[in-house]
Amino acid sequence: MGPRIDMPQDFEASLCVPTTEAPTSAPTPSNSSCSGYTEVQHLAVVGIMFTAQTLLGVGGVPIQPFGISYIDDFAHNSNSPLYLGILFAVTMMGPGMAYGLGSLMLRLYVDIDRMPEGGISLTSKDPRWVGAWWLGFLISAGTVALAATPYFFFPKEMPKEKRELRFRRKVLAVSDPPVSKGEDASSERSPGESPEKKDGLAQIAPDLTVIQFIKVFPRVMLRTLRHPIFLLVVLSQVCMSSMVAGMATFLPKFLERQFSVTASYANLLIGCLTIPLAIVGIVVGGILVKRLRLGPMHCGTLCLLGALFCLLLSTPLFFMGCSTHQIAGINHQPGAQPGLELFPGCTEPCSCPSDDFNPVCDSSARVEYLTPCHAGCRSRVVHEASDKGQVFYTNCSCVVGGGPVPAGSCDSACSHLVLPFMILVSLAAALASVTHTPSFMLILRGVKKEDKTLAVGIQFMLLRVLAWMPSPVIHGSAIDTTCVYWAQSCGRRAVCHYYDHDLLRNRFIGLQFFFKTGSLACFALILAILRQQDKEEGTKATIPNPGLQQQLLASGAKKEPEESRV
Repeated sequence: MGPRIDMPQDFEASLCVPTTEAPTSAPTPSNSSCSGYTEVQHLAVVGIMFTAQTLLGVGGVPIQPFGISYIDDFAHNSNSPLYLGILFAVTMMGPGMAYGLGSLMLRLYVDIDRMPEGGISLTSKDPRWVGAWWLGFLISAGTVALAATPYFFFPKEMPKEKRELRFRRKVLAVSDPPVSKGEDASSERSPGESPEKKDGLAQIAPDLTVIQFIKVFPRVMLRTLRHPIFLLVVLSQVCMSSMVAGMATFLPKFLERQFSVTASYANLLIGCLTIPLAIVGIVVGGILVKRLRLGPMHCGTLCLLGALFCLLLSTPLFFMGCSTHQIAGINHQPGAQPGLELFPGCTEPCSCPSDDFNPVCDSSARVEYLTPCHAGCRSRVVHEASDKGQVFYTNCSCVVGGGPVPAGSCDSACSHLVLPFMILVSLAAALASVTHTPSFMLILRGVKKEDKTLAVGIQFMLLRVLAWMPSPVIHGSAIDTTCVYWAQSCGRRAVCHYYDHDLLRNRFIGLQFFFKTGSLACFALILAILRQQDKEEGTKATIPNPGLQQQLLASGAKKEPEESRV
């Protein structure tokens, strides 16, 4: 088979052309590519993406946060942690499957529906390769529509588990002794004494009108935010969610740059290692809470240990990587623009476009050139291998022996570290996920029953506002500061072609380390508050208190510890 000719202009423009044969002025971007109409088109696409994300968030509300309160209301107290752990684990399966689907889609070229005859010469390792990212959205949207169908058949209220009903009847029988109707009615009116009163408030809340809810909401929100355990648990989850948001958004890009792996392989590693271990961690956390019948104190201890070991496993990540290889004409200082001063003599006869990007690698000297022209290459050949052709450039004046040099960026010198790196990341994610269910149980058992649904809703609102929205921006800004060569589009900064790998690693992992430390500090404060509360309760327990508490201890001694535990 002969060489492919799918993009002849692009390849020819990248070759070294003698100055006498080159045009007198560098080509300027056409008005069509830099027009205001094109910018409006781009803004329209961004608007569509924002709308789609908003609809996706609205559609996820019945599962989280309302699904959490829904399960806790109708499940027995001892089973609720396990059910929530299963819910969180199944929810995590979605991103795992999405990473796997993304890995498959990114192996296809972005214009899969408009491919020229004979295909293209780019490979997935070429920095100009763009995968079919949009195809995954279509497949996922169709799957979500099918999965949402059973929700139409859910009842408004689920039957409570039998053990929960028996326990509540026993508590009511103990707390309501056989007295006259008048006394019974007065006892029901006393605040905080009758569980029926609390249940009544929980049942009345959904029947509030919109105006009534708006009036009640600020008071309930302030009361919930003033709860120290709730506030600290939410702050710890904000730190964890910030870490997860940054990792989910930029970890594939980090792996591509740091270890020279393809986008498809990076997504495959995350989907096959990190997500499954995170699911295992969530399930293990739910099982530990259920089997060991952990109270608030022990839940706080479990969260603290999970965050601590997650932090310790993240420390070696700072040292697993290598520096950026040599790039001709680029000074390895963030923000510096290339001057092509590294090899001035060999490119003198050439007229190389300053805004072109078609890298080639001199593997013998481990030097990368922006284009074949910057390497002084005058000709191009294609070696057919199986179904794809490998492009080589020859007659290169900047390369010892004249080449040939292969198209594409140089491979990283530490590509072998990608698997150990991902194993440590995945183990740290599993330990962080162990804290997920216990921290939710601290909230569900810490706030008043009538405030539970609203508290979980406030929690998810704060997570979205304080973690999932700003965290990708913070991580993206930190990554941008490590760029050493920006491409220019229409006279403005566009995509970054090269990063300082050491700075990229230290700042990316450093941000992760910062958020994990914040989560650890919050769990330590939670544990300190719970210990103080236990001491105060122990002091009060030494004073005899006849009444409802003694009757519960005498008549329901076997069931009371189970209700008091998470």
